[in-house]
Amino acid sequence: MPDRSGPDHVRTEHDGERPIVVVDDEPAILRALTVALRARGYEVETATDGASAIDLIATSDPAAVVLDLGLPDLDGIEVCRRIREWSEVPIIVLTADGADDRKVAALDTGADDYVTKPFSTPELLARLRVALRHRTRAVAGAGSDPVQRVGDVEVDQAHHTVTVGDRSLSLTPKEFGFLAVLARHPGRVLTHRAILQAVWGEEYGTETQYLRVYASQLRKKLGDTADHRRLVTEPGVGYRLVDPESE
Repeated sequence: MPDRSGPDHVRTEHDGERPIVVVDDEPAILRALTVALRARGYEVETATDGASAIDLIATSDPAAVVLDLGLPDLDGIEVCRRIREWSEVPIIVLTADGADDRKVAALDTGADDYVTKPFSTPELLARLRVALRHRTRAVAGAGSDPVQRVGDVEVDQAHHTVTVGDRSLSLTPKEFGFLAVLARHPGRVLTHRAILQAVWGEEYGTETQYLRVYASQLRKKLGDTADHRRLVTEPGVGYRLVDPESE
């Protein structure tokens, strides 16, 4: 029985013995991730193409999926889209360096996060832990709590108020909307398009200059500094709201 007491493992009432499914057609990456994940107490299942991955995910009910977008049969984005038709399992995609359009497409299709190749294993494990925590909290609190907390930031959706520690913020409606949509997905990167459509409306999607202005205003009000950022920019992709103390 694997040791699940280590600091890198996120135990939840939902994971039990559910595996992490790793999908990649590069044997070296499969071996490295399998070893790293098992060393931290995770069960691991692997697939080398999209069709096998979909079958495996459907039958194994995994805790999370690590999905390479460059598969030999199905495009990884299509795999992600098909999974999202019937499952909310956390999906971390692996993308090529500089492939911002692919990252955006995967996130808009339903991926929770991404890691750029070549990647560091600690970074991937950290993104995996965040995705597992987020999914667990989302399931536990679905429809029950109008207040989201990300580190010392508290967003009260019902009363349209935001506090940072013991300090109340004065936000415009658009600033509140921007922060609130990120708070509903703590640690998860949301694309420019997703934020614009959630806050400005369905007819928006390319006006990224709006987001740059509002992100700058929000950082000032949150008290962010270069070394302590709650509102994080993912260049060419979008934004995420994080707890700097746990990053």
